[in-house]
Amino acid sequence: MQSTSIIAIRRAARFSPGSTAKDAAIMETVCQLLAEDGCEVCVCDEDDVTAIPSSPLVLTMGRSNRLLDLLAACEHEGTLVLNATAGVRLCGRRSLLETRLRQAGVTMPPVYSDGACWLKRGDTCTQTADDVVFVPCRAELETARQRFLQRGISDLVVSSHVEGDVVKFYGVVGTSFFRAYHADGDRLCERQNQLRAEAERAAHATGVTVYGGDAVIREDGSLCVIDFNDWPSFSRCREEAAVAIVNGVRQQMNRQ
Repeated sequence: MQSTSIIAIRRAARFSPGSTAKDAAIMETVCQLLAEDGCEVCVCDEDDVTAIPSSPLVLTMGRSNRLLDLLAACEHEGTLVLNATAGVRLCGRRSLLETRLRQAGVTMPPVYSDGACWLKRGDTCTQTADDVVFVPCRAELETARQRFLQRGISDLVVSSHVEGDVVKFYGVVGTSFFRAYHADGDRLCERQNQLRAEAERAAHATGVTVYGGDAVIREDGSLCVIDFNDWPSFSRCREEAAVAIVNGVRQQMNRQ
């Protein structure tokens, strides 16, 4: 890659519940590869950013509205921001995200009517364990809803519980990189192609280039996407993912 000045923004700890070190590690690995490629990389934490210096490229894991407002202004001036701010905002609003994914034809859990479900805050991304709760039956749904309301959270998403094997997937749009692992370990999922089709449909619907998420494979072999995220930690495949992210950066910079 031609020598380029790049800004890299690490995610604040509050947006990395249980994954602070892992999230920091993927950004560190990407920045190291870019530096070896001859780029000058300035790394900062999202809560420390008060202004964005002029740069052709910003890599960001940040999710705060304040930072996203700053980055959106940079995008307006022609800066390439990965992931794009509109996609990050969308991933942070579960209620809007679920609607967008359904409209795009991504296979999702059935619309909830009865039985077990998951109740999730819809106004922002998960920050604590209480932001996503399992509700075993409809009779307990209102009680669970009241707990959110007591915390001042009224934007909620109810998702049907789907029985099956949970799979975590990771990808980078525009590259050959895609991995999916069974959530109970590092065993690769056998349905890579089927999962990739669903994941990339979600990625294009949201505009998120560096992505991850969760899916459930039912006993009959059918699957559905239950979560989609901007820039995960890639902890199971960090080195491979970092190379793919840098390759994706090269491609997008060449198109600028």
